[in-house]
Amino acid sequence: MTFRTRFAPSPTGPLHLGHAYSALLADDLAQRAGGECLLRIEDIDQSRSRPEWEAQIYDDLAWLGLAWPEPVMRQSDRLADYRAALAHLWSRGLLYSCSCNRRDIAAAASAPQEGGAPLIGPDGIVYPGTCRPAHPPSGPCPDAALRLDMARATALIAAQPMRPPLGFTEEGAGPDGETGLIDIPFDWLLSHVGDVVLGRRGMAGSYHLSVVLDDAAQGITHVVRGEDLFSATAIHVVLQRLLQLPTPVYHHHRLIRDEAGKRLAKRDDARAIATYRTEGSSRQDICALVGL
Repeated sequence: MTFRTRFAPSPTGPLHLGHAYSALLADDLAQRAGGECLLRIEDIDQSRSRPEWEAQIYDDLAWLGLAWPEPVMRQSDRLADYRAALAHLWSRGLLYSCSCNRRDIAAAASAPQEGGAPLIGPDGIVYPGTCRPAHPPSGPCPDAALRLDMARATALIAAQPMRPPLGFTEEGAGPDGETGLIDIPFDWLLSHVGDVVLGRRGMAGSYHLSVVLDDAAQGITHVVRGEDLFSATAIHVVLQRLLQLPTPVYHHHRLIRDEAGKRLAKRDDARAIATYRTEGSSRQDICALVGL
């Protein structure tokens, strides 16, 4: 099996030191394994993506000495694939439409009968099930916010014949040092993940759905990304099992933080790669800054 990983930035702002670390690490791991590192542009959110930011991604990565096979996959070219996957899951009774906004969810999840403060999962507040129907909806898949019925999903996975245990291999480490074979209990999915959003009105698919489909389409064998996405991997493994897609090996890495210990964000222009470029820094300077 040829080692294949990817760096998948969103063109919604400038790349910063954290992106540099992730891209350089992924490329280094691929080179050491005799494999390749692909570039993917995650521009599914067209309301925030900008062509100028995408162009700067290419410039910044080339300045870091990175190269990638062409053509580059762009999520905006794959909307039909995301819609087809949603329609497939809908036809199997695994999705339902949801009209709740964030305020509705927060209020319902923190109601007295729910036990006080809402539980935060990998996709935000664990959805309290307000719109979940007693029976799977029928008819064509709507252009609406669509949630995965996690109870039905886990029941279907549990009923699969000769199924391997639900989990994944971690070659890096999660936030609490989790590594090796990571088990994903069904009851934890129900209580700590819940019915995550897989489709949004006008956006075809959510991050969780698109990243799973894209990794499979690109033949990704190893996913290299920040430890902040470690808990979301459980969602991705569930989708891989439901859609009969392979589960890659995962390598979650530490996050690059500022002096106060806060994770870097795209709005932090002072640590943007382009800023270091214009100030005369070199690739070696960037590697030293991120500890490579």
